[in-house]
Amino acid sequence: MAFKQTGDIAAQRLSPEQLSCEFSDVSPLLDASAAAAAASRCHYCYDAPCVNACPTQIDIPSFIRKIGNGNLKGAAVDILSANPLGGMCARVCPTEILCEGACVRNHQDAKPVAIGALQRHATDWAMARGEVLFERAADTGRHIAVIGAGPAGLACAHRLALAGHRVTIYDAHEKAGGLNEYGIAAYKTVDDFAQREVAWLCSVGGIEIRHGVELGRDIDLATLRKQHDAVFLAVGLTGVRTLAMEGEDLNGVLNAVDFIEQIRSASDVGTVPVGRRVVVIGGGNTAVDAAVQSHKLGATSVTMVYRRGVEAMSATWAERDFAQTNGVTLATHATPMRLLGTDGVVSGVEFERTTSEGSQERFVIEADMVLKAIGQTLVAVGLERELLTLDGGRIAVDGEGRTSLPDVWAGGDCAASGGIDLTVQAVQDGKVAAAAIDAQFARTAIKAA
Repeated sequence: MAFKQTGDIAAQRLSPEQLSCEFSDVSPLLDASAAAAAASRCHYCYDAPCVNACPTQIDIPSFIRKIGNGNLKGAAVDILSANPLGGMCARVCPTEILCEGACVRNHQDAKPVAIGALQRHATDWAMARGEVLFERAADTGRHIAVIGAGPAGLACAHRLALAGHRVTIYDAHEKAGGLNEYGIAAYKTVDDFAQREVAWLCSVGGIEIRHGVELGRDIDLATLRKQHDAVFLAVGLTGVRTLAMEGEDLNGVLNAVDFIEQIRSASDVGTVPVGRRVVVIGGGNTAVDAAVQSHKLGATSVTMVYRRGVEAMSATWAERDFAQTNGVTLATHATPMRLLGTDGVVSGVEFERTTSEGSQERFVIEADMVLKAIGQTLVAVGLERELLTLDGGRIAVDGEGRTSLPDVWAGGDCAASGGIDLTVQAVQDGKVAAAAIDAQFARTAIKAA
C-alpha cells in the first residue's frame, strides 16, 4: 500500500450488501428474447461501417445475422476468429466511438444496434458451454517467447498456437490478463471473467504461461532470443507519470492504477481503504474508473479534475456521463499546482484556472485522498542494452509489429504502432505480429527446402 489508513482513509465504509450492489455487473447479459430483438434492428449492411470502425475487423453483420437465426456457435466463431478476446472487448470497448458509433442506425432513430451486448451474448454462451471452436494445427517445432500476458500477448499467443507453433508467455504477475485482470474497473468485468477467458484461450493447446517472471530481473531479451525462434514484446506501459510538485509524497497520495489494481486483487472490495473526500487528477479512462470506484467504495465526495476541456479528454463521452451519474463531480480547465498537507497527510489540492477574462485564479479542493491518473510510460528495463529503437518513449515498429531486431516483434501499448491505446487495438497488434512471425517462418522453410 502506498498510504496508511487514517481517520479519513478507511475500509468497510459500506455494508457487504451495499458493496455487492455497487460492484454488480454494470451491463448485465442479454437474455435470448432481448438478443433476438436487438439483432432484428441490424440492416446487415454490405459495406458495413461498423466493421471498418472495429480495429479487429469482426464481421459484425454476419455474427448478428447468426444470432438472429439462433446460430450462437456460428456467431461466436465469427467473433473469436477475428478477436480471441471478444468477450472482454464486448465488456470494455468504447463501442460508442467504434462500431456502435459508426452504425447507420444512428442516422435513422439515433440509437445504434447494441453490437457490444450482442457480441457478449454470443461469446458468453460459447464459453459457458465449453464449445470447441478452433483446432490447433500440427506442431511445427517452432517456439516463440511472448513477454507479457496482457491482451496483445494473449492474442499473439493464440494465433501462433493455432498455426501449430509452441508459445511460452512470461509474465510478472500471479495471474494472466494484464490490463484485463488488473487495470479495469471491477464493475465492468465481474465473476472472474478475465481468468475464465484466459483459460478458454489457452485451451487450444500449445501455450504455456510462466508467472512471476519479470523482464530485466528474471530473464533478459538476449537470452530469450537465443532460446526461441522469435520474441514478441507485449510489456505494456508499467511506469506512471508523476506530478513533480510539492506534496506528492504525502500520505494519501497514490497512483490511480495502483488503486484500481488493489480493488481488482482484493477478495473482498470492502477491505480496500478509501478516503471520504477523493480528488482524481486526470481525464482518461483510468481516471474515470478510479473516481467511480472511489464513490462505490463509500467516498462521500469525489472530484475528477482535468487541466483542459472535456473535448480534449481521452475518456469518451459515455465514460464521462457514467462518472457524473455515479457520484463524480467533473472540474475542467484546472491545473494542479501543489498538494497541501498537515502532519504528513494530504489535506487538499491547489489548482489554477484561467478565467473568462483571461486572468489566473487559484482555488483549493479539500481531500484526504488524491489519485493520480496522468498517464503511463514504458519501463525499458531489460530492453535498454538491446538495439531497439524507441519512438516517442515507445518501441518503434513497422506495420507488422517488427522492431529493429530481426527476430523481435512488439505490440500493444508498449509499441508505437499508430493505433489507439485500447484493449481491442492491443488484440489487433498481437494478431498482426503473429501473422508476420508465421509468414517469416514459412519463408525460412521455403529457403531451407
